[in-house]
Amino acid sequence: MDSTTLLALIVSNTLIYAAPLIFTSIGGTFSERGGIVNVGLEGIMVVGAFAGVVFNIEMASVFGSATPWFAAIFAGLIGLLYSVLHAMATVNFRADHVVSGTVLNLIAPSLAVFLCKVMYNRGQTDTISKSFGKFTFPILSDIPVIGKIFFTSTSLPAYVAIAFAFFAWFIIYKTRFGLRLRSVGEHPQAADTLGINVYAMRYAGVLISGFLGGIGGAIYSQAISGQFSGATIAGPGFIALAAMIFGRWNPIGAMLSSLFFGLSQSLAVVGGQLPFLKGINPVYLQVAPYVLTIIVLAAFFGKAVAPKADGVNYIKTK
Repeated sequence: MDSTTLLALIVSNTLIYAAPLIFTSIGGTFSERGGIVNVGLEGIMVVGAFAGVVFNIEMASVFGSATPWFAAIFAGLIGLLYSVLHAMATVNFRADHVVSGTVLNLIAPSLAVFLCKVMYNRGQTDTISKSFGKFTFPILSDIPVIGKIFFTSTSLPAYVAIAFAFFAWFIIYKTRFGLRLRSVGEHPQAADTLGINVYAMRYAGVLISGFLGGIGGAIYSQAISGQFSGATIAGPGFIALAAMIFGRWNPIGAMLSSLFFGLSQSLAVVGGQLPFLKGINPVYLQVAPYVLTIIVLAAFFGKAVAPKADGVNYIKTK
């Protein structure tokens, strides 16, 4: 295997595994910029993965090759609805944000598996017939070396996610909505005195995170697993949370961090095909992404500066 083919294999798999992390970590960024800690990203990804696969199975004959994209949007809407539970608990009932998010993570797998048994008489869905697959960019793929590495048999959702990261950065830092969202995450009392509805902005942040997390789950199930079971989403939500923190609550930083974690996951999958990793026990490669997540959180969490009111419930009368 020549060096160009080797790099193309690594880059392609990195993008496949990074795409769901990018969407989900950016979703977490919106939530926490508004002051709501969202450790429930894993649970949101679970319901998104389930909804995406079910939509794909039922509607493949209607939408054809575009089915995965419509399924991702549908899953985003389901993730948005599911995140309403977190918004109500933290904004209206002033529950502890971590506890509320943990409850989302506990409910989602059991609910999804129960629905699988109701709909398919077993603990998993059928295999989807339309997946995201590999995409080759016309014209760009003809560029010598670079075209083969980055634009041939690659992940189109990943490039959409990367482009969306810059769009999300613009929304958060260059628009009135973004300014208001950041203000309620930094100093909600001051924002309230300026006429900003703190509760509405925090709801918006959580609902956006639910929508993007649902999309992330749908991309994962339709680009990687091909079906849904209780073990389909086992950790990527927490890795996305780590990517958000590592990226310092910035959409572009979250995207770059997600690419880094995507690389670690891809090496676990294709390591046996790489000359410099063939001698390593596959088990070590499989646990590497999660060990890396723990190391990154331990090394950078204390240094990363979260929004000042992140995780702090706001009481209007105070």
